[in-house]
Amino acid sequence: MILLRSVILAALACAGSLSLLAHSAVEPAPRTDAGWTQRQESLNKSAAEGAGRAQVVFIGDSITQGWEGAGKEVWARYYTHRNAVNLGIGGDRTQHVLWRLENGNLPAGLKPKAAVVMIGTNNSNGEDNSVEQIAEGVAAIVSKLRARLPDTTVLLIPIFPRGENANAQRGKVAQVNQIVQKLVDGKSVRWVDFGHRFIDSKGVIPRDLMPDFLHLSPAAYGIWAESLEPQLSAILGDTPITPGSATSAANFAGEWTLTIPGPNDEPVDMAMTLRQDGSRITGSVPRREGGMLEIVDGKADGDRISWAIHRDRPNNGGRMTYRMSGQLKDGILKGKTETEFNGNPMSNEWTAKRK
Repeated sequence: MILLRSVILAALACAGSLSLLAHSAVEPAPRTDAGWTQRQESLNKSAAEGAGRAQVVFIGDSITQGWEGAGKEVWARYYTHRNAVNLGIGGDRTQHVLWRLENGNLPAGLKPKAAVVMIGTNNSNGEDNSVEQIAEGVAAIVSKLRARLPDTTVLLIPIFPRGENANAQRGKVAQVNQIVQKLVDGKSVRWVDFGHRFIDSKGVIPRDLMPDFLHLSPAAYGIWAESLEPQLSAILGDTPITPGSATSAANFAGEWTLTIPGPNDEPVDMAMTLRQDGSRITGSVPRREGGMLEIVDGKADGDRISWAIHRDRPNNGGRMTYRMSGQLKDGILKGKTETEFNGNPMSNEWTAKRK
């Protein structure tokens, strides 16, 4: 164990120190399936677009990629305004992440303040890799990040427990976690351990946290974000996001497709841009006659949003004001529009989905 610890710590100091170890977990390798290649190219594009703006990157497998699925609303609240980049690919092992880091996931100009790393569960299947090999694979990734991003703090997340009840694989990943924790120095590499929050007092993983006892539910992504926030906000130097704070409003910024009822109640789709600064919402929607209508008096409060749109009526010299309010649920905005036409109040329902 002392020898193994020395190897891991040496790997953290020098990326080349693992070149003598001949096993799959530390040998950078791509996957050849089309879906993986397409996702890798997409990540390279996202990383390049985020260069110079991204404050944090998340690196991992399907559990990290899941921030775009079950975790998307939590991500919008905690990370969109920080220009976070998701570098997760489902099914990846340490060797695949190593290859990605060398082939476009860390483009020139990408200099995040923090890199969140959680990887290794796919290496733990059966006899694929030993405890020591998985630990060396994780160490190689940390070493690569330290070499390529020397000013970035690595936030190392232990591999999450898996399987409904206690089992051998849980024990295997727990041993990996015990070893890779030795990489932590409290400064450039930090440890954020909250896997125990996914297990109840009887040692069972509840389905409402991991529906398949591996991947996370929206509630579990909330646990991740809440657990990470104290250290992450300290590194970023911004205001921590806490339940009930103004900054804990869901993030509504981005491009949306707004669907409203037309003259004959037929659905009409139009582009909508929302911009957000804390709880303040601005943006625009196109007007049928051409040009844009500005969103004013916009406010975000938790998962609820409201704004007004003023529309001049050149034919009669008047103005109509549309007051819109809605709620974000499962990635979809649903709400009502209140207005007045010829002295009569009118109300219509609307929906909006992200593009």
